[in-house]
Amino acid sequence: MLYYLFNFLDQNFDFPGAGMFKYISFRVVLATLLSLIISMIFGGRLINMLRKLQIGETIRDLGLEGQMQKKGTPTMGGLIIIGAIVIPVLLFAELNNIYVILLLITTLWMGSVGFLDDYIKVFKKNKEGLSGKAKIIGQIGLGLLVGITLFYHPDVVVRDYLSPQDYCDEPGQIAAGYTDIKSLITSIPFLKNNELDYSSVFNFLGENGYVLGYVLVVIFIITAVSNGANITDGIDGLAAGCSAIIGITLAIFAYVSGNKIFADYLNIMYIPHSGELVIFCGAFVGACVGFLWYNNFPAQVFMGDTGSLALGGIIAVLALIIRKELLLPVLCGVFLIENLSVMLQVGYFKYQKRKHGLEYAKANRLFKMSPLHHHFQKSGFHEAKIVSRFWIVGIMLAILTLATLKIR
Repeated sequence: MLYYLFNFLDQNFDFPGAGMFKYISFRVVLATLLSLIISMIFGGRLINMLRKLQIGETIRDLGLEGQMQKKGTPTMGGLIIIGAIVIPVLLFAELNNIYVILLLITTLWMGSVGFLDDYIKVFKKNKEGLSGKAKIIGQIGLGLLVGITLFYHPDVVVRDYLSPQDYCDEPGQIAAGYTDIKSLITSIPFLKNNELDYSSVFNFLGENGYVLGYVLVVIFIITAVSNGANITDGIDGLAAGCSAIIGITLAIFAYVSGNKIFADYLNIMYIPHSGELVIFCGAFVGACVGFLWYNNFPAQVFMGDTGSLALGGIIAVLALIIRKELLLPVLCGVFLIENLSVMLQVGYFKYQKRKHGLEYAKANRLFKMSPLHHHFQKSGFHEAKIVSRFWIVGIMLAILTLATLKIR
């Protein structure tokens, strides 16, 4: 909103300093700072309100050190993150940008699904919260919306070089050049000719039938990443810190993908209008870092599913928009490992139970506890040390992800 106001003042009244709002870098700084201020200042007030309403976390005794001391800690802190993202984006981003609109919808959509889960746990005193089936339906609904929008919306294009043969059957009639085209291409990491076209992968579905395959891929990615973030949110500061690292990395990708000069220099896909995503990324990172002010060990508030599902959904949709979703297994490696640890634990337990019986399976688990961060807790590591080391792993994976810009 302020973007449009200052743009109007600059064009009509030559208002001093108003022209600064034309620059993405300036608006990113403002969005990040405002996000930090909202999460740090107003976050404290929200925590006090949650305490007065006795909206505290219900803790199951899993035998973890210091676990029961967290009983009654305010939850639903994800509202802080959502507010600290949405408000700066509304103020400083171009609101007619389809990518910004999609990300705002994603934030509110997944935040609402998580809020329902937390509400049922806290106010209905149901420890199970929202059923797994209901969560999946919410994720599928968002996946359908995002997939169909990215496929059909006229502003979702990439800029590509077309030869005269691409224009007509008789070469030479039209000069070759760059043009914006509708395409389902995405980037494959670590390969020289690193483009994959979903329409070629799903061409067995028939003409235009590949939209179904693409939408299914989008649904899978959103579901996997949002669930991964949800599972990772098990100890103080882990999910918020890892998300901030991922957000910084995606901001860099969004900036170079939306800047023609950098895209040409790095020989990567140029995506018109995607530079505006950097403002959203700035607010996202500011919200995560500001939330850590209260969520770092010992946590004064938990984000709950309200925050974790929203964070995972945002990361997934961001990666899909800038055509870097195939990098998510590397960039979101911490989320992936946490997810896999749960799947392996359950699968191994069922196998041992079927082969040797229930008692043997209980005594011979693959991990002492899953997700993986609880395994390290059971092994005697302090949770602050676990979190800091997971952050270091996240930073290493982020650097490796950024290296794919040149390693091809």
